[in-house]
Amino acid sequence: MFKFYVVAALLACVAAAPVDEDVHAEVKELKSDVRADGFDFTLDTTNHIHEDASGDAHGVIHGGFEWISPEGVHVKVAYVADEEGYHPSSDLLPTPPPVPEAILKALEYLKAHPQKEEAHH
Repeated sequence: MFKFYVVAALLACVAAAPVDEDVHAEVKELKSDVRADGFDFTLDTTNHIHEDASGDAHGVIHGGFEWISPEGVHVKVAYVADEEGYHPSSDLLPTPPPVPEAILKALEYLKAHPQKEEAHH
């Protein structure tokens, strides 16, 4: 399973990097420590791609990856992958709009005035 993550990470990094730098990019650092109780992984390249991940014996993985986009934006994503799925976080990921004030007030009212259950005959 670890090999899958390494291959997926490398493919993501290759796809994210600008083509002209990719041709000459080199791996500056690659560390992989696989143990019975988990793993640690780090990758750094000369074209500013970085990834790190660590996993435990329960299959929970904490990690992150980053690169410089073709537009010059520093892209950084942190994530947790666990039994409930993949949970990325980044300033660049879309977020839901704020809940309108009227809805918040209605929810507070409902919380303060719970409905009484009717007796069934």
